[in-house]
Amino acid sequence: MTIEQIRAVARALDGVLELAPRPGDAFPELAWGDYFFYFAPDGALPQREQPFATIVTKDYPDDTASRLDGEGRWRLNIHVGRARFAELLGEKPSAEPTRTDFGTVDVLLPHPVYRAQGWVAVVNPGPRTSELAVSLLREAHTAAQRRTQRRLGGSAGFA
Repeated sequence: MTIEQIRAVARALDGVLELAPRPGDAFPELAWGDYFFYFAPDGALPQREQPFATIVTKDYPDDTASRLDGEGRWRLNIHVGRARFAELLGEKPSAEPTRTDFGTVDVLLPHPVYRAQGWVAVVNPGPRTSELAVSLLREAHTAAQRRTQRRLGGSAGFA
């Protein structure tokens, strides 16, 4: 899959706001070129919600294990929650990280930094992980939608 294909899947989901920081935006330069997906049916950036998925295209100072500074490398990150994390990866997100090579391509992995919060990651999703990645992206969107509904007290603002 390409970044554009993942972005198209995310954008097709109801109420998704895609944040794509660029030069001149009010967002830190470090975020330029990356993508952040929120459930935001009103089109406004949520103030108290994290994205349900992100695409990062480079290493961050505290996140270099995926080796994203290499040519053509990028990583899809999805918040699946702690229970789903354990189902998918066979270990608790709070467990001490194993000797995982976080730079392995086309493999579902714990997020190298946010595993304890229930995040998974795939570097350059390909034939082995594309279908799963799309399915998990949809699940994460649904979970974000439910969290927003609970916070707003039911179905307020939703069709």
